[in-house]
Amino acid sequence: MMRILFFAQLKDVTGRAELEWPEAAAMSPAQLWDRLEQLWPAISVHRPATRLARNGEYVGGDTLLEPGDEVALIPPVSGG
Repeated sequence: MMRILFFAQLKDVTGRAELEWPEAAAMSPAQLWDRLEQLWPAISVHRPATRLARNGEYVGGDTLLEPGDEVALIPPVSGG
């Protein structure tokens, strides 16, 4: 099981702050996004600007996300 955390606009789109993902196999960030877009099509507009962090570390597109990981989807943040 993978724990997925949603922040800011992504939390609004999904209606939740986190999700326990029952996936039993490793997947790429692109595969995760594809599956999330199936559940919440409106999340797709945030895909280009959102960073993924696995277990507290930002990751690139070639990183495998594994069961047991905590994956955070972090959209751009503006400060003031």
